[in-house]
Amino acid sequence: MESLVRGGTRWKRFAVVMVPSVAATAAIGVALAQGALAASFSVSGQSFKVSAAKLDGTGFAQYGTIAQGKDLKGNPTANPVAVSAFKSAEITKMCQSVVTPDVPIFGSVSLVLNAGGGGKPVHADNLYIDVADLSADAEFSNIDIGVAAGSTDKGPAVQSPGKGGPGINPNGFAQQADRAVLTDVKQTAWATTAGTFKLSGLSMKLHKGVKECY
Repeated sequence: MESLVRGGTRWKRFAVVMVPSVAATAAIGVALAQGALAASFSVSGQSFKVSAAKLDGTGFAQYGTIAQGKDLKGNPTANPVAVSAFKSAEITKMCQSVVTPDVPIFGSVSLVLNAGGGGKPVHADNLYIDVADLSADAEFSNIDIGVAAGSTDKGPAVQSPGKGGPGINPNGFAQQADRAVLTDVKQTAWATTAGTFKLSGLSMKLHKGVKECY
């Protein structure tokens, strides 16, 4: 289902960078769990996996663009993605995972974030997901297929990929729907951003080795 569908490191350096980053991320995570806060999840030069038992979104739009970023050495990166955007979304049993490979002594290290279990789904407003690959069962309400990206009006505002990027082709292919419900979601993404994100029941852990959402 493609319709919903946006190196080696020395251990000392990894520790210097990773420890404060995890602490800061944990602090932000607590704030997200307690209230509504603007949020962004991206990793330099790396894609990551996201899964969910269910994503129920209203005001859906989707269009193609290029995700701009930098790798761990600061070199610019560019990856083609399909931006899936929702004005509002409820996400049940959400998981996000990213693996940092080739860490001296430890090998691979995985960061896994879980939220939205126990009957309290994650809530997001103005949610954008830069998707490279996705599988799910999907149901759309009042879907418009083949509209121009610059003409979408059901989802949130079309998002620019950032300064220096190629921008959105206003005449490029896009689709939109009043509502999109996806179940058994498995996707690879380059970034997730939201105007507000509330992570109910947040759990965030580091694991030695490769541990991913699916």
